[in-house]
Amino acid sequence: MREQNITSQLEELPEDLKYQYILRDTAIDFSLHSIGVILFRNNKDTIFLEFTKDVIPKVEIITLQKSLYEDLAQDKKTFGLDFDDLYQYKIAKQRDLKIVTMDKDFEKVKKEIEIIFL
Repeated sequence: MREQNITSQLEELPEDLKYQYILRDTAIDFSLHSIGVILFRNNKDTIFLEFTKDVIPKVEIITLQKSLYEDLAQDKKTFGLDFDDLYQYKIAKQRDLKIVTMDKDFEKVKKEIEIIFL
């Protein structure tokens, strides 16, 4: 059994890495789903359970406004991003958030929203 919970492990990360995981106590639902998919695919159900017990109560989970789903197909043509990147972009734009990433695909929207590249 782990001696430290996930939050305390994240607190030990260098600042530049920490911001990949935590941003103002907000989590995008798509990111949480992706974490679940990866952990379940790798038979890490217990880690997912620990993660949800530790993180979910401490964050606001945000989702894409229903009306913005209609824009995704046009935005794909405009920016050339895949679905998951578009989803993150649309939420960031909707909520006036910054995206912190190592994904260079976000170069395509850096004039639209603030992107912090690690």
